[in-house]
Amino acid sequence: MTPQTIIIGTGLAGLTTTSTLLTHHIPVLLLDRAPKPGGNSIKASSGINAAPTRYQLEPDSITTFQHDTLLSAGVPYTSARGVERTRREKLIDTLTSKSADALYWLTDDIGVDLSRVARLGGHSVSRTHRGSGKGTPGYEIIKGLLGRVSEDKNCRMEVGRRVTRILREEGAGGPVIGVEYTVQDNEGGGEEGNRTKTETAYGPVVVASGGFAGDARGLLAQYRPDLEGIPSTNEQREGTQPLLQEVGAAVVDMEQVQVHPTGFVGGKEEEVEAMVKILAAEALRGEGGILVLGDGRRFVNELETREKVTGEVMARAERLPTKARQWDVKLVLDEGAAAALQSHLGFYMWKGLVKKTTVGELGEMSALEGTLKEYADVVAGKKPDEFGRQSFGNWTPREVKPESVVYVGKVTPVVHFTMGGVVINERSQVLDGQGQPIPGLWAAGEITGGLHGQNRLGGSSLLECAVFGRIAGEEAAAYYHGLKETCS
Repeated sequence: MTPQTIIIGTGLAGLTTTSTLLTHHIPVLLLDRAPKPGGNSIKASSGINAAPTRYQLEPDSITTFQHDTLLSAGVPYTSARGVERTRREKLIDTLTSKSADALYWLTDDIGVDLSRVARLGGHSVSRTHRGSGKGTPGYEIIKGLLGRVSEDKNCRMEVGRRVTRILREEGAGGPVIGVEYTVQDNEGGGEEGNRTKTETAYGPVVVASGGFAGDARGLLAQYRPDLEGIPSTNEQREGTQPLLQEVGAAVVDMEQVQVHPTGFVGGKEEEVEAMVKILAAEALRGEGGILVLGDGRRFVNELETREKVTGEVMARAERLPTKARQWDVKLVLDEGAAAALQSHLGFYMWKGLVKKTTVGELGEMSALEGTLKEYADVVAGKKPDEFGRQSFGNWTPREVKPESVVYVGKVTPVVHFTMGGVVINERSQVLDGQGQPIPGLWAAGEITGGLHGQNRLGGSSLLECAVFGRIAGEEAAAYYHGLKETCS
């Protein structure tokens, strides 16, 4: 009898898979190389997409969500043919058709508040859900799931464990049977007290270890050397895709890397030059915030796809005189937009990334007052937006004066997310170069590729983790029980 199922990664995909397996009373070994659980998911700040849901105030449908996702996927989808195109379509269909169920699992079963809905870039309607409390959606979701899995006696979580090898039986079609991972041996003293030892665990494997946007010297340099010097929202860490390739997994879309248009530059000198930035949540723009150049002029529809907004920033804004490749752009919110995101702004202001000021105090931005007056007229419906924006969140269309209060932060494009990864099917099974599932191996979350194409819609990262994590959990549970019956 196989003793357990092994999950690599403690972000939303890994915890969702774990929670699903635990409902089947299956022992789980949950491994993560980081010192604390949560992955990048715990930092997710804009929300999770779903449609249609009871929280949405405007009509939405699975078909509309599918259309927006296909449009965002761009060339990797439109140029795909045959089996590859069908596989991409099935992934998108699975993501969108199961989105509401995944959201309700989080709200009704796990107990997470996701009742507020905003519209992010590339979406035709508001469908990105977050809570109304102080915590960001990523934090609240991870907190809820950690509470669920940690109280189950069938779950053993070990952090600070780096998986170095995935084990597969030799021979054609052999299954994955376990992993090797390193453990810091701190017993004893002196030089002998900090040795690294290797341990082996056996069982089917689900990989949910994230992308490679922080692998600046490795996979990122290999597939996108043109992004060198651009800061990232990711801590430096190696991508896990090569471990999967070693057991035959195929990869796809590895050159598709998302550069998010808004990471905070920072105020202190060491923050300005830092290569790891704090993300300025897309929800800041979704609730009405605008982007302006150094002199205060708008230059883009802030709710276009991330890819398009980033392209406009790089084309229109001046470069900052820093070692890192950064651009001179400001994010501006009025009091209405700010009130809708108090939990976010409280943190950003505490960190010194956003300041509360007045239009008159921003004299160096000579065009700002005129920009805000024109934008207020657009929000009030007095004129169409010259950049095509149609959703304005909670921006308040009041008269703009020098004493009008605004919230301002310096932002710049940042390497944020990798759309490429290992090839999976709609059952979260990892596929080999011939398109066949590798027995005993599944993947979910940013480690995978083929779903988002050339641009991921904001809010769909948490969603794919929840949807495909649940699927991976059910598939791994069925596989585990099959092995158990075979061995008994």
